[in-house]
Order: sequence, then structure tokens, then C-alpha cells
Amino acid sequence: MPHARVARTGRATALLLAVAALLPAAPAQAAGASQESGHYCTAPGHPGLAARLDRDIAHAVSGRKSTLSFTVWDEGTGLTCGFRPNAQYDSASIVKVTLMTATLLRAQEEGRPLSAWEELNLRLMITISDNQSATNLYNSLGVPFIQFTLNRCGMHDTVLNTTGDWGLTQVTAHDEMKQLDVYTVNGTVLSPANQAYGLRLMSEVVPGQRWGTPFGAPRDITVQVKNGWLQRVTFAWRVHSLGIFTGHGRLYQMAVLTQEDPSMSYGIGTIQRIAWHVHHDLDSFYGETAGPLPSYVPDLQASEESDGSYPLLHGQRLKGRLK
Repeated sequence: MPHARVARTGRATALLLAVAALLPAAPAQAAGASQESGHYCTAPGHPGLAARLDRDIAHAVSGRKSTLSFTVWDEGTGLTCGFRPNAQYDSASIVKVTLMTATLLRAQEEGRPLSAWEELNLRLMITISDNQSATNLYNSLGVPFIQFTLNRCGMHDTVLNTTGDWGLTQVTAHDEMKQLDVYTVNGTVLSPANQAYGLRLMSEVVPGQRWGTPFGAPRDITVQVKNGWLQRVTFAWRVHSLGIFTGHGRLYQMAVLTQEDPSMSYGIGTIQRIAWHVHHDLDSFYGETAGPLPSYVPDLQASEESDGSYPLLHGQRLKGRLK
């Protein structure tokens, strides 16, 4: 991929942890209820950028009904942002990135290339979010190896569902940022070739599933994305989006998790309000455009059909539909 792979500095990591420690992880609360006192971002040497994003994100989510967690990191400025980064959510389909990581790591540990079966299931699982392919890989890997992968990635707050309901894996925005790091700045888990392989699949997600964190990205920036959208009887919709953005000498990442969204469209709108401001403020800071940004129109009409990573009602079969 067209970006330099350099290790994240210890200072940036320490700052992210410091921000996480200051933010409340306990009881879930609606995003709009906490924005007046919200302080999300820090950027060593660039306090104006952090302050601008603080204001813009607060404005973006003011009054939203979504329960929200997010993390943001930009390599060039050391910018880190976080809100309720340790709160747990049902993963829905974003756990498929972890299943991809585990599949790549298994082949790497066994000193072999991916099999044709693994390649087919990985492509379908990531690019069109096929559930049967995810189930195939989950069963092939087994819970112990997936847990081994989480440990290697440092994702210690992620809790697997051991009954086969991989869509109910409990994830946090903090751990999802670590998951994205595995494909960019953390070179201790996957080889450069496997990192590039995973990024390529995430860059080839079908257009209908490229909403969320990519919204507002400059048009010449390469977008790598994986989303999840799951409706359940409790807590309504969970709508999540992971994004890695590269090119023009830039590397930045976002993980935005939501639940209690009254609709899929509403959850997407909450995520896209945040994402547009992150893209816009970083692009303005660098003072060099990577292509025009789209207009600020974050709301869209989604399918309102769950990603199928877990049935809406107990007893329904998990469908392997292509979504």
C-alpha cells in the first residue's frame, strides 16, 4: 500500500492511553447527553487542531440518540481522539477483520501461503460481508486460535462468543484501533505481505458497504473499510465502522461504534457526522488537498436490513446471505 510503515511512537501510544483513562467507560449514555463537557482529542504540538476537532465532533453528535464510542489516530500529527473507548458492543460484522487476521496469521505461523479455499472465503467475507464465509473460517480456526490472535494483537478487552455466534463478540473502540494497527503500524503480528493483502481486501469492499468512516475522505485518499450493522430486540441497531486512510504521505484511522440507533440509517448518520469532520479538519490542517471533499450531507437512506451476523429473534437461523 502507498504509505510508509513506521512504528507508532511510545509517546503517541501513551497519550492515547491517557485519554482513554480520562474518559468514562461505565454506564452507556446517549452521545448527545455528554457533549457539553466532552474533551476528545489531543495532538502534541498541535493544540489548535485538537481544539478544532473537539468543537466539531461535539457539534456533530449534539442531540444524537446513538450510544457512541470512537477512537481516531493520525500518524502525521500524533492526533488521538477517544470517547468511551473501553465500552463493549456486539461486534456485528466488524469482527470479520479479526477473523481475517486470524486466517492470515495461521497460514503465516504454518509457513505456507493461503489456500484457495481460504482466499475465496476471505474475499467473500470482507468485500461483500458474506456470513457463511465468516462461519466457515470461524469453524476452521476454532476459538483457541482466534483467542491466540487477539492476544497477539493486544486486544485484551475483546471477548469472544464461544457458542459460535461470532457476531456477538464483545468489542471496544480501543481494541478495534489495535486491530487496525495490525495492518499499518504494528509489524509484530503479520508480515508486510499479509498486511498488504488485508488492506487490499478492505479497499475492495463493494460500494454499497462503503458508508460510515469513509464519508468525507478526500477523493485521492485510499479508503480501507469494514462495517457492521446489526439489529437486535434489545438496544435496537448496532452500527459500526472501521476505516484506514492512506496516500499523499498520510495515514490515519478511525473506529466508530454505536448502538441504540432507532434505525440503520440513523446510526450511519451519526458515524458520518464524525467522520466528515475528521477528514475535513485533517485535510485543512495539512493545507494540501488530496482531492475535493464531498459536501456535508451525512444522512442517507440505508437498506434497514441487518448484516445477519446474529438473528433478530432467538431461534432464527443465522443466514449466510450476501450483504
